[in-house]
Amino acid sequence: MQKFPMTAPGLQRLEDELRMLKSTERPAVIRAIAEARTHGDLSENAEYHAARERQSFIEGRIAELEEIVSAVEVIDPAALSGDNIKFGAHVRLLDEETEKEATYQIVGVHEADIKASRLSISSPLAKALIGKKVGDTISVPAPGGDRTYEILALRFG
Repeated sequence: MQKFPMTAPGLQRLEDELRMLKSTERPAVIRAIAEARTHGDLSENAEYHAARERQSFIEGRIAELEEIVSAVEVIDPAALSGDNIKFGAHVRLLDEETEKEATYQIVGVHEADIKASRLSISSPLAKALIGKKVGDTISVPAPGGDRTYEILALRFG
């Protein structure tokens, strides 16, 4: 079985979602299906079909989350150190074209959220950063042409 690297907070978010789906969403959709069935002919009952579709989504997501959670390998970034960028690192970058700074944490595929500055380890930017040091410059292919970044800072934890 393939293991997925993940931080403890990332695993907690997935477990919270799984718990919410099982304890709240699943019972709610079952009630919605039961209610829709009381409205008569199921072949033309839009509420019934919408509830069944929602149930299918919920059950699929539960199965997906259970599979991911069972294959997670939790890595504590606070226990890591060194001069090279690796999983769990918080990296501050300078976009050399726009002169804007941004800080990202390199996290597992299933916990990535660019709006929260959590960068998937499988993303082109993270792949370019792995193994590099503060002061290095990297080039990353982007739709509008290659982007160049300078690594300004690195921290773990």
